[in-house]
Formats: sequence, structure tokens, C-alpha cells
Amino acid sequence: MKKNHLFLSFLFLNFSLFSQEKVNWLSFEKAIELNKTNPKPILIDVYTDWCGYCKKMDKETYENEVIAKYINSNFYAIKLNGEGKEDIKYKGHTFKYKQQGRTEYHELAVAFLEGKLSYPTTIFLTKKEELLQKIPGYLPKEHFEKVLAFFNTEAYNDISWEEFEKNFKSKINP
Repeated sequence: MKKNHLFLSFLFLNFSLFSQEKVNWLSFEKAIELNKTNPKPILIDVYTDWCGYCKKMDKETYENEVIAKYINSNFYAIKLNGEGKEDIKYKGHTFKYKQQGRTEYHELAVAFLEGKLSYPTTIFLTKKEELLQKIPGYLPKEHFEKVLAFFNTEAYNDISWEEFEKNFKSKINP
């Protein structure tokens, strides 16, 4: 009987670990393609492989189930490696990986970040692919939840961030 109980506990634990929703990261081109037929705001996580705060944000913010579900329901999510080596075609231009001395960068990251490379940076585009905001630095899940709602609901058209934040009701920490 104890073996069955232990086995069932093990199965339940494994199922709960694997059933957690994860962010559905898309390639840049795929997100833009999907946006043409079903417009949604676009979230771009600009990162590098060596960035410690990028990894921390992946683990502590993007892996949060409330955050992942909200992103998947309301945004097209893109991971853009600021030093990625693959060409990306966007708006009639091919953006490429570049290296100048010790500095490596992807031209699309430079374009979105206006030359101020900072990792991680979270970029929000409208449904029409217009730049709304770029937010440099690590964003803890409690703060990021508010940011996501602010941009998804287009609250920025009607109220200030301070007013929005004051009245926000968290699903992470109710």
C-alpha cells in the first residue's frame, strides 16, 4: 500500500511540474506573420546568452504561471538575442549579426534599442507594430504583471502609469 501511495505522489508531483504553462516564444518572423491575420500587441525580450539578469528574468518572471498565461493570451512573444547570428527580415530590410572588434550585436536589437544596448530589455509594440515602450533591466514578476496589463489594455491612452499602478489588482499576490 505504501508503494502505491508513494508512486501516486511521485506521479502527481511530476504531472504538476510538467503541466505548468510556459511562454510560447515565437521567432520574430513568425510573430509578425501571425500578427497580420490576428493582430495582438507584441512583446520582445531582448537578451544575450551571457546576461545573468536575463537568465534570472527567464526563471523568476517568465516562468511564473500567471505571467506565462497572460502573455500567451494577449501578446505575441519574441525572444530576440541581442547578439544572435541569424538574419531577420522585417519591413523590407534584412537585419544581420555584426561584430566590430570585441563588440557583437544584432542590427535589429540595435534598431529597437536605438543603439543603447542593455540586457535584458523588454519592448512593447502595438498591434500595428509601432514602438510603444522599451523597458531596460530586470523586471520582477509582481511589477511585470502590472506592465503587461498596462500595455495590453491600452490603459496608457487614458491614465498615467501612477494612477494605473495604484488601482491595479494582482493575480500573483491577491
